[in-house]
Amino acid sequence: MMGTKGRILALIVLAALLAGSFAYLQIWKTERMYPGDLRGEIVVGGLKRTYIVHFPRNFSEDEHLPLLIALHGGGGTGFDMERLTGGGLNTLADRERFVVVYPDGVERHWNDGRNLSRYRTQRENIDDVAFISAFIDLFVGKYGMNGSRVYVTGMSNGGLMTYRLACEIPERLAAVAVVGVSMSENLYGNCSSKVPVPILIILGTDDPLVPWNGGELHFGPVKLGRVVSIERTVEYWADRNGCTVRHGREYLPDADPEDGTRVWVERYSNCSDGAEVVLYGIEGGGHTWPDGYQYLPQSIIGKTSRDIDANEVIWKFLSSHSRGG
Repeated sequence: MMGTKGRILALIVLAALLAGSFAYLQIWKTERMYPGDLRGEIVVGGLKRTYIVHFPRNFSEDEHLPLLIALHGGGGTGFDMERLTGGGLNTLADRERFVVVYPDGVERHWNDGRNLSRYRTQRENIDDVAFISAFIDLFVGKYGMNGSRVYVTGMSNGGLMTYRLACEIPERLAAVAVVGVSMSENLYGNCSSKVPVPILIILGTDDPLVPWNGGELHFGPVKLGRVVSIERTVEYWADRNGCTVRHGREYLPDADPEDGTRVWVERYSNCSDGAEVVLYGIEGGGHTWPDGYQYLPQSIIGKTSRDIDANEVIWKFLSSHSRGG
């Protein structure tokens, strides 16, 4: 017979399926905050939008620090994204001197362009691009952030939203990083701008939600739109960014032989405006944030690689770029 813990897990998973959650579930208490965090809100398009911001210690507006916007997955919140990273982005913000912000999507989702009627933000076509733009204006204007060093990263639904931002407001972004998803078919054929933007992508080969070779996104039996393959995704950005050199696949050291994963890297260089394209393939990896929080069992979301720290990899990539330099 199923034990108490098993029944609780089954109920959590069933609730997720009924809600159509994509990425991860909020299964911890949201009132808990990390040191240095503040909650804030901004009204955009008549909607009150909320966020968590982490300022590094002894923050001063006169420093004109970089800004990193971290977008949660479907069914999550800004706090969930903070938790998913293990607080690692906050630690980096303190060490490297930047500000990291975790916005909340409307009813826990982003309008990433898949046009799914199950989510209010997509059903009502809520303008999340305008929200992020207003967000950038707020932090550059009020807190003195460096407008040439604005970065976005996102997981899953947040990753799809990151692709959309790179398509629609690339001139405002110095670089972006996507974890846990390739491009949606809708966006792939309708990416409006051609302005180059450096992009890093991290994806697991054994992601049970996102098919490596393209196809239907799904959480259990719930279908959540279609994506193109990771190969087509990377080739799209390499072509758009004018990259002319493709470097061969390089396997990184197997730092944790017990995690069941290996990590390799493909790089595209000699790109327009230095807009390089980098893919980290997590061989055996699941719908997870490398070295982050294993928010659900491997049987549901797959393995979390411990061979790299996604926070470190992402910040090293992002911070090497600035808009116009």
